[in-house]
Amino acid sequence: MRGPLSILPLRCRSVGLNVRGRDLLKDVTADLMPGVPSMIMGPNGAGKSLFLRICHGLLQPTSGSVEWSGPAGRAQAMVLQRPVLLRRSARANVIHALALAGAPRSERGARADAALERFGLGAIAARPARLLSGGEQQRLAIARAWALNPQVLFLDEPTSALDPSGTRAVEEMITVIAREGVKIVMATHDLGQARRLAGEVLFFHGGRLREQTPAPAFFEKPQTPEAAAFLNGDLLW
Repeated sequence: MRGPLSILPLRCRSVGLNVRGRDLLKDVTADLMPGVPSMIMGPNGAGKSLFLRICHGLLQPTSGSVEWSGPAGRAQAMVLQRPVLLRRSARANVIHALALAGAPRSERGARADAALERFGLGAIAARPARLLSGGEQQRLAIARAWALNPQVLFLDEPTSALDPSGTRAVEEMITVIAREGVKIVMATHDLGQARRLAGEVLFFHGGRLREQTPAPAFFEKPQTPEAAAFLNGDLLW
């Protein structure tokens, strides 16, 4: 554990997002609790990424409320599907994030080095971040977020563009971080990945949260026809 999860649970109540008269999210009510990784699942366009962005604070809902149980601020972080990396070395990218988070200057180098070494990235510390492979960039982005000591880490389909070896390396990172006590909230369309990582599943379809269920129950006996069709590989409209 990296400290008490004082900012959780995160309570979403009747959250909606309407853009130009279209409901992209509607009446989403959910509690994100400390503990097991929460996988956000559903077909393309279901609202998974929008929900993550609203929880993280990148988007403001047009209706409803999102409330942390404590001051969230820098206690939560997010890694996007395509991470934004600066034209600097891998190490400098981590140091820059620490500077933005207000870490004392005297600590930044050591914390950056610790994060890179923790996840086997020490050998690429001096390499330009934008010249790294896709898998290395995503691992760097996650290590950079971990260096900030978040209590909650949001991940938006972090392996969707990676090959199997890159996917495995990222999943190993996520498993390690979750075991340390960081709450993982992650969007994925990969059923195999969700089976490997999920403690619970939040299934979205058509901008609505159709069910929030412990992972074993979701995969064995989904509660809604939409979830059953999704698990069966059927097209959902």
